[in-house]
Order: sequence, then C-alpha cells, then structure tokens
Amino acid sequence: MGTLAYETDNHIATLTIKSPPANALSSALINDLAEKLDEIEQDEAIKAVVLKGEGKFFSAGADIKEFTSLQDATDYQSLSEKGQQLFDRIEHFHVPVIAAIHGAALGGGLELAMSCHIRIASENAKLGLPESTLGIIPGFAGTQRLPRYVGTAKAYEMILTGEPIRAHEAQALGLVNRVVENEEVFAEAMKLAEKIVAKSKLTINRIMKLIPYSIVDQFATGAKAEAKAFGEIFGSNDAKEGVQAFIEKRKPNFQDK
Repeated sequence: MGTLAYETDNHIATLTIKSPPANALSSALINDLAEKLDEIEQDEAIKAVVLKGEGKFFSAGADIKEFTSLQDATDYQSLSEKGQQLFDRIEHFHVPVIAAIHGAALGGGLELAMSCHIRIASENAKLGLPESTLGIIPGFAGTQRLPRYVGTAKAYEMILTGEPIRAHEAQALGLVNRVVENEEVFAEAMKLAEKIVAKSKLTINRIMKLIPYSIVDQFATGAKAEAKAFGEIFGSNDAKEGVQAFIEKRKPNFQDK
C-alpha cells in the first residue's frame, strides 16, 4: 500500500499523504512523492498541484524510528541529501505546488511545506522545526529555507528553541500565505489552484522558471553543509539520547557531546 493518494480533476493534481498516525516523512513517502512528480510531469493537462495530509496532520515530522535504524554518518548524510533533492525538485517544479496545512507541519513536514510555492494553513496549525529538542538538526534544508521566509532572527529562535508557532504568527512572518478556518483549508487551496489553472500553461511555466532567480545562490552551498552536519550530529551521544528520549516520551539528558 502506498503512502500517497493521487487524483486529477480540472487541470489540478491532488496528492494526499496517507501515512498514519502522523504522516511522518519516511523513505517510502519520499520515494512515492518522487514517483508521483514523475507522473505529473508526464501529464500535459496538469497546471497546479495541491498537497495535503489525511487524518490529524499535514505531516508531523520525519520518521524518527526509521532514522534510528541507520548505521553511520554517511547513511544519515545520504538520507538528508535525498530529501533535499526531492524538495529542491518541488521548489523548481514546472507548475505551482500548494500546501494545504492542517494540524501540524513539524520538522520534515514543515521542510516539505516550505519547498512548496504557496502555503494555506488552518487556524489550529502548528509550524516548527523541533529537531533541537531531540539533540539533532533539520536535515531537509530547513536551516536554509526557514530564514528566507521568517528572517534570520526568527529562524534562529525557532530552530534553537525547537518551539513551533501558530498559524496566524506564521502568516504575519510570511511563512504562510493565508490562514482559514480549520475545515476550510483544503477547499481554500483548491479555490486558489482553480484561479491559477484558468491561466495559460505557457504563462504558468515561465513564471515558475523566473521567480527562483530571485533566490540567492548560497542556498545550495548551505544545504550541502546542512546534509554534512546532519550526518555528523547523528553520530553524537546527545543525538542518541535525544532520539531515545523522544521514543520513550521523556525529557532528554544532554551531556553536550
């Protein structure tokens, strides 16, 4: 059984993450996303994509238990690079990808949402990068994308404390485009997609190519450094303690080594 549902209607592709209970970003989900993007690229009729989560959350993070099965720094670094490559592909996709965020977009879930072009959030949504509370760091370019949306000062605060922010604050900072009532988030994303697909695909494709030029070229360097650091950090005792504490639902006892 796949981790993604895929349907198309009226030039819009809808991707629904189906990986209960938290829609965690597993290797399987990353692979399924890549495959569905391949399908969408082959479908000339598609002019916009809406990405949403089934159940309580958009995506509440990466699959931590899967992470613990990896052996050494190079495994973690390659996992990070694989996620980064997928999210980079989304960010440079030929048609817009709209994230419909409800419940929570945390860790890898927020990193996925940030790679989308437009974000609609429900009032109850929490958005954050809580990796530091596990003794680890973001690994899917979160350290590079978050400052772009919220500024460096707020990015330092969010990543260093690991504390999420609410949807209205995320909107004020520019992290989400708009906030709607909880049950309206998917309908609002679809409404926006319908406005976009009414335009010429030639126009849409050109705009999708042009806006990324505004992004500074240090991003790729920073993302590469993040993947390397992600691998190194996972080898630390504090990372082992933090992840174990998360699994055991207790407070970690960090030794700073």
